Amino acid sequence: MKITRAVVPSLFTTLNVFCGFLSLLNAHHGRIEMAAWFILLAAVFDTLDGMMARITKSTSQFGVELDSLADVVSFGAAPSFLVYMAGMNAYENWGIIVSSMPLVFGAIRLARFNSQLVGFDKDYFRGLPIPAQAIALCAFFLETYGENGLSTMGKMSLAPMTILLSLLMVSTIKYDTLPRPSRRVFSQHPIKMVGFSVAVLVVIFSKGQLLFLLTIAFILFGVARSFVQWLRKQATVLEKDEDEETEIQSIDI
Repeated sequence: MKITRAVVPSLFTTLNVFCGFLSLLNAHHGRIEMAAWFILLAAVFDTLDGMMARITKSTSQFGVELDSLADVVSFGAAPSFLVYMAGMNAYENWGIIVSSMPLVFGAIRLARFNSQLVGFDKDYFRGLPIPAQAIALCAFFLETYGENGLSTMGKMSLAPMTILLSLLMVSTIKYDTLPRPSRRVFSQHPIKMVGFSVAVLVVIFSKGQLLFLLTIAFILFGVARSFVQWLRKQATVLEKDEDEETEIQSIDI
């Protein structure tokens, strides 16, 4: 029975990595938009495998490792090759270096996550999750890629965006995990649950046209929150130093 339960989430993980392979094939044949859609489909299966693991109570270290291997293909290798085929192949060696960054930094991100994993439930990730990076790139291509290739703005933004997203993956910025649809999670994190539900509805009713804006908003929110927390920490340290200095002066007097 335990083996049967374990097969269910592994099946979704297998579909995840298969979609990554289909993305690679489509990118190789120049079907950039189709390649992007397969990565987005892989992200759906990546979400479902975690949900099914919790529902069937079959979460395991094997599942974590398999999921990471699948993510390296679907959200590391596939986006890197997509970036290369969509425009960075015109820049020779520089293009190869930039295109490889989602794969290289994504692999580092996953290795760090696995080595620091304690338990299987987390409220946040340290560093931009590799699926979020891949979704942002795919949404970018669906927004800027047309019959004549990337738009002028797309060509200007591709390299900086790829570099920035890659660096965010290995940063220490905190990003919230996707809320699990349950009564307990809703009672503990009502704002997060409502926000996620609204975002899903917006993507559905806009037929994916607002996916890029929502993804960028999610990424920038993490950066802004981290910056605010850093400012508060610096203010606390400064206040503490001032109190200590005042105390020393009063002792001298």
